[in-house]
Amino acid sequence: MDVEQHETCGETKSAINSWRYRHHFTYKADQGKNIIVQCNLCLPRVNLLSTSKTSTSNLKKHLDRTHLGCEARPDAKRGRKKEECNGEESRHCQLKKIKAEIISKCLTQSKIDDLIFSFIVEDCQSFYVLEQPGFKKLVAGLTEGLKVMDRVTLFTKVDHGLSRMREELLAKLSSIQYVCTTADIWTANDRSFFGMTCHWIDPESLERKSAALGFPRLQGSITYDSIAGRIHDTHVAFNIESKVQTTVADNASPFVGVFREFAPDSQERDDDFGFFENVSGVLEGEPEQDMLLFLPPVRRCASHTLVQIVAEDFWQAILQGPMCQLHYSSMTKVFSVWSKCHHLQVGMGAAEEIGSMALVVPSVICWNVEYCAVQKIVSLSERELTELCARLEVPRLQPEEMAFLKEYVTVFHPLAFALELFQAEQKCYLGLVIPTVLSLKNKLNEQKDAASYFGDVIGTIVEAIDVRFQEFFSSTEARIATATTPQFRLWWMPASEREEMCALLAAEASQMEPRDAAEANTSRSLSTIKSEDDFFSYGSAKTSIQIQPRGVTEEIRRYVEGTGKSLECLQDFPRVKQLFLKYNTTLPSTAPIQRLFSQKGNLMSSQRNFLTDDYFERVQLLRYNSSVCPLVTE
Repeated sequence: MDVEQHETCGETKSAINSWRYRHHFTYKADQGKNIIVQCNLCLPRVNLLSTSKTSTSNLKKHLDRTHLGCEARPDAKRGRKKEECNGEESRHCQLKKIKAEIISKCLTQSKIDDLIFSFIVEDCQSFYVLEQPGFKKLVAGLTEGLKVMDRVTLFTKVDHGLSRMREELLAKLSSIQYVCTTADIWTANDRSFFGMTCHWIDPESLERKSAALGFPRLQGSITYDSIAGRIHDTHVAFNIESKVQTTVADNASPFVGVFREFAPDSQERDDDFGFFENVSGVLEGEPEQDMLLFLPPVRRCASHTLVQIVAEDFWQAILQGPMCQLHYSSMTKVFSVWSKCHHLQVGMGAAEEIGSMALVVPSVICWNVEYCAVQKIVSLSERELTELCARLEVPRLQPEEMAFLKEYVTVFHPLAFALELFQAEQKCYLGLVIPTVLSLKNKLNEQKDAASYFGDVIGTIVEAIDVRFQEFFSSTEARIATATTPQFRLWWMPASEREEMCALLAAEASQMEPRDAAEANTSRSLSTIKSEDDFFSYGSAKTSIQIQPRGVTEEIRRYVEGTGKSLECLQDFPRVKQLFLKYNTTLPSTAPIQRLFSQKGNLMSSQRNFLTDDYFERVQLLRYNSSVCPLVTE
């Protein structure tokens, strides 16, 4: 009886049963923990061998010593699968060891701590994630045994990161000549925070740079004195009090009153400067000390001005016009669709299934978001919109209401585009405001005659634009900022005013000391900004000015007669470049400070209530400034 037959009979079970050389042996008998077999290769000589039931090492040694060569061959049908699996396991172990060696060389505990620190800060994660068992297993599995740092270590890294960030930011700002700041107050969960951001243009690359300066909590009553003190202290802390060209604030915020009270050029005060009195110090019996405040000029937010035109002047024109009822019925039905999609998952699913797109639902009262949502509704076909209203069980839009909404989207698309330009940050300058407003008026007037529903409303909006943006058109700083922007130069001005503007530019440029005194390369290749050319339209691009070619005047003449629209061409005109840096450092809107507030993310939740106000501010600053000052040094 050979080994395989003996296995079938169930007389014994041993390691030899799955051995790939078992066909060379015949089972004879059991002997305790061993079995007795006859070697078939030794026949006709009787050669009984004893081997353990759990091992075939004796038999393998016999084959290697006695029948080494062609006699002892493995059976291709027996035992191959297990040995192949054993081989795969062996290779897997080898690869695992190699991987562990690579990880041990590339990843250290310090490196893992830095990566976790970046993960927590950049994604605004809860500090409690460090104590989650699943997160600990994840890190240990990916790093072959390295541990997750505790919260004490994380707090220490936040402190060190903030100190390093402040040092780097101070070093960057020390070499900058002109900066602009934005400021606002944000309130949530019965806590108020004062936010301030700083912006400048890199003199070499002409790229916009931004950084957050502070996000402290405001304690007690929010008064003009406390806000002015915060602004002054923040500017002094970063040594930029003499570099700030202007501070941009919302039109309806208390900052306008603060700067009217304390700004040096205020017309309502006879003093040259405002004074800040420490009220708490007086109440506590401390000696009275007046702090001299240096507050820069304030600039109203252009994007907020546009929103005010829509929120106030547009609605006033609608309410007083014949389209009031039609507008009310149309928007009521649209809002019912948004409400169903926002509160019912089946509603959003139906919108995605029918329209093959995610329907925009304006969860925040903001006109440009509402405009995009109406645009999505209008883009649906009549069949899709009818099916959607039926699925959501809301009233269906009538043909006249759809025509009203389509004209609404068409007529006010330039206004939405202008608002999007103002809310940008990287490519948004003070010199963008005047050409954008002029182009917006032209685009609206072009559609006035063809409009069936909004003819009178367009006229009201154009008049509101003239009134609300008069401050920008009468501002010398805004006009110089526009003239020194290569995309616009003097093309937006009437021909009769261009000579006067050239004289003003020459006078300003003569006072500038360009940092780069090298000769300009007039053969520089210039690029154009094609994506916005269709929007801006303000008259002929040809100038008829004749300027005497002499020094600064020659540089201004060559700049005015140029056609390049890229900022790169400013490298050819050193003095014009300096004027651009001085006047276009100012932002036209407060969008950056709003983005700082929107980064609160997951921090303001029950799991993060243990964060003190100081650490809340530090995390916000580290996160916002990560693009300027990296969280982790290489």
